[in-house]
Amino acid sequence: MAARTRIGFVGCGGIAEAHMKGLANYSRAALVAFCDPRVERAQEMAALYGTKKAQVFAEAKDMFATVELDAVYFCLPPFAHGAEFEAIERGIPFFVEKPVNLYLEQAREIAAAVEEKGLLTSVGYMNRYRKGVQRVKELLADDPPVLVLGGWIGGTPRPRPGVGIWQWWVQKDLSGGQFLEQVTHTVDLVRYLCGEAVEVQAYAARGFNQDTPENYSIEDASVVNIRLANGAVANLWASCSTNAGGGGVSLNIYASRTTAIFTGWEHSLHLLQAGRKPKEIPGEPDIFVVEDRAFIQAVRFQDPARIKSSYADGAKTLAVTVAANKSMETGRPVLVE
Repeated sequence: MAARTRIGFVGCGGIAEAHMKGLANYSRAALVAFCDPRVERAQEMAALYGTKKAQVFAEAKDMFATVELDAVYFCLPPFAHGAEFEAIERGIPFFVEKPVNLYLEQAREIAAAVEEKGLLTSVGYMNRYRKGVQRVKELLADDPPVLVLGGWIGGTPRPRPGVGIWQWWVQKDLSGGQFLEQVTHTVDLVRYLCGEAVEVQAYAARGFNQDTPENYSIEDASVVNIRLANGAVANLWASCSTNAGGGGVSLNIYASRTTAIFTGWEHSLHLLQAGRKPKEIPGEPDIFVVEDRAFIQAVRFQDPARIKSSYADGAKTLAVTVAANKSMETGRPVLVE
């Protein structure tokens, strides 16, 4: 086993840097390769977080052909995936940020190739690693959920110089919209804690936001009703049109004897149990560190049990959000494929 796990990054944007910060301070990790079409961004990240001999690339295929890697991170916009096949061909374990893709067919091709290769993978659904989430999972094992409510509510995307994310996030055919790209975290927790979704019906609100970027084509808000395999129901929402406050991230799960109320990006838990005193479990502010170290340790010891979301699992979450987008377009219920 190498003294340090040699890591490459495909995509060097903001979410990639969130991972780099913790990994650069981890004695078991060495950031040796940085790839981004904006080469100057890759160079900046290499200077900040890379080893002394870290290399920079504009194309993923060149990085894989040049540098010996033990693991790779794919931190890409939803529409820009496909380089995962380079890692699969070489048998390199990889971590991919959520959502795993924009196109369900391609995601399933990648999942099939991963399975055939027997490759270790991880997906950036970091909330699965939270202590509060794990506690609720234990409780719901014999107290099945009945009703789930949650989502993400934020403000109107405004054009801002230097903020590259708006170039794709506000464009539906690149990001998939707020529900697919952002509320995917909540959808994933519903699957993880409450079981699989079998049918969705979604509605979208458009035409309310003003002063948005020229390429703005996502929904201003959406609601998605979900029927779960156990017969429970969920109502999830997205909004990028709330500018007076009062929004944020939330997830409430109601079972017969358990109520779990998660709030904020950190998913702090207010836990209510019949016949017991309420309990508070704060969300971890350093959850990327927790998630990343689990991945690196899984790679080092070839132990997939340390991973809480594999690529195949992430593709199942994508299937729910793709079905929701289809329902928004058709106005009809859609079965989750």
